[in-house]
Amino acid sequence: MRSGLNKIQWCPWCGNFLINLALKNALKQLNIPKHKVVIISGIWCASKTSQYIDGYGAETLHGRWLPFATGVKLANPDLTVVVYWWDGDGYGIGLWHFLHSCRRNINLTYIVANNENYGLTTGQASPTTPLHVKTRSTPEGNEILPFDPSALAKSAWCWYSVHMIDKDLPLLTQSIVDAIKHEWFSHIDVDQACPSWRKR
Repeated sequence: MRSGLNKIQWCPWCGNFLINLALKNALKQLNIPKHKVVIISGIWCASKTSQYIDGYGAETLHGRWLPFATGVKLANPDLTVVVYWWDGDGYGIGLWHFLHSCRRNINLTYIVANNENYGLTTGQASPTTPLHVKTRSTPEGNEILPFDPSALAKSAWCWYSVHMIDKDLPLLTQSIVDAIKHEWFSHIDVDQACPSWRKR
């Protein structure tokens, strides 16, 4: 049994609490033994999830979580590999790995906590920040069109890509269950509350 699983360090009312709970509920519902679960994350707020779930975990580099997860899955196909990331890194720095993971279609579950900003570094604009929203890096309003992550995934032949809301815990939990049961690459884009920096 790992220690420190309940020493959670997110801001109050952060949507990561609900996403984390949904993931725990899904793993429990599927009755997957903890020694067969690997949570892959990196740095920033969302990536602390690998510290809060009883199973194997790895915190990797900026934008390099999917190649790492691919290696884990290829080395041991019996493992349930879940990648938990966030929009700034997932749809920015690591975008090319996301698209090629969709194309390769290896059995990984990819959950992205999408709060439409770079929360840990005080709320700069991310690839999903809506037009005209003011952030620390766009004080006059964002002028760059955001993209739709699910549409992007589907354009790269991802067969299971859904958009969820963190506050709908039953539906979010079910989407994670469905994603893990899906035998190919699956992508869940979660609209995540960020009370500290998401302004709109």
